[in-house]
Amino acid sequence: MAMTDQQFDIVIVGGGPVGMALALALREYEFSILLLEARELPETVDDPRPLALSYGSRLILQHLDIWENLAQPTSITTIHISNRGYFGHTVLTPDDVGIPALGYVVNYHNLYHTMGQSVRDYGIVYQVNALVTTLRTDRQRAQVTYQQNGIEKRIQARLLVLADGGKLAEQIDGIHYHVHDYRHTAIVANVKTESFRSGTAFERFTLNGPLALLPSGDQYALVWTMPTVKAEKVLKLDDRLFLLYLHEQFGDRLRDFMHVGKRTSFPLILKHASTIVGHRSVMIGNAAQTLHPVAGQGFNLGLRDAWELANEISRAPLGTSNEPGSGKMLSAYQKRRQCDKHIGRMFTDSLIKLFTTDSSLLQICNGIGLTALDCLPPARRLIARQMIFGTKNG
Repeated sequence: MAMTDQQFDIVIVGGGPVGMALALALREYEFSILLLEARELPETVDDPRPLALSYGSRLILQHLDIWENLAQPTSITTIHISNRGYFGHTVLTPDDVGIPALGYVVNYHNLYHTMGQSVRDYGIVYQVNALVTTLRTDRQRAQVTYQQNGIEKRIQARLLVLADGGKLAEQIDGIHYHVHDYRHTAIVANVKTESFRSGTAFERFTLNGPLALLPSGDQYALVWTMPTVKAEKVLKLDDRLFLLYLHEQFGDRLRDFMHVGKRTSFPLILKHASTIVGHRSVMIGNAAQTLHPVAGQGFNLGLRDAWELANEISRAPLGTSNEPGSGKMLSAYQKRRQCDKHIGRMFTDSLIKLFTTDSSLLQICNGIGLTALDCLPPARRLIARQMIFGTKNG
């Protein structure tokens, strides 16, 4: 039997790092907030995936008092970009943008655990094992029904924020997803190399897909994308053959690949919502868009979603025509985020199409483009700023 509806100003469905970031960004305001997460407490989640955080994301995490508590993020002070089998490369450095580092590499579970602890320390109402089943929204309110420990619960809110993987959004009128299946898979693992370049990340384009090596402690976090059929075969290789094939694709810059840790994989799609707002509802992070991992844009874009939404909500007093969840407030947020989201999506998708098209002429042109980029500081600055800070409206 359903309980009497509890009332909140804001309910956030999806208690991962993006949902937590929004809750933490709103902690100093007088809004009542409920954060719902389908999984267990963060401490029970062991996800070894590397996250490439931009310097812009570091600034957000510093504002949220998270950064100082993370376990030794590894700085990225150089990004080396090349195209296998063709001449031309580009090197990006912090000097291009006038900042101390281009980005940082952290473990997903370390970030998630740290943010989870902070959410509880600040007394934010945070419920785990909360499986949302039904969403209903109209112009006056949002209603969320969820199961927790065998009990059905129902709450109402002025504003519903979806920060989950996007499975629930289609229950909201007017929202559907545009989906492109790349038919590619990303293989993720930690690898040790004979030579190590401290602070240097590599983005190596191949016709199969991009291969990224991110410095992580004294080894590299590998994110290697390729057609799914090929990935299935590569994942079955023993460690020695896996490392030999990786070396063949990457080249000799780090000499031999010596060791590989546990390998995991995930499918790659481009997915974005037709609109990011509905009646009394808004989507952020993976609920709004899922990008190809090239250039490490997805999580950073989601974190900016949370930060900008918190800024919009902070200027929306309760009981006014602009209150959280009002059409006026949601329209302002959508306009504020439109440009960054569109360019982030186009940037990653275009890179994949350009560098995986099997045309010698196009790949020669790509090489010329990389060489030109390396010789043009203003162009490098533009690319670096897009990767680090995204695109500001206006």
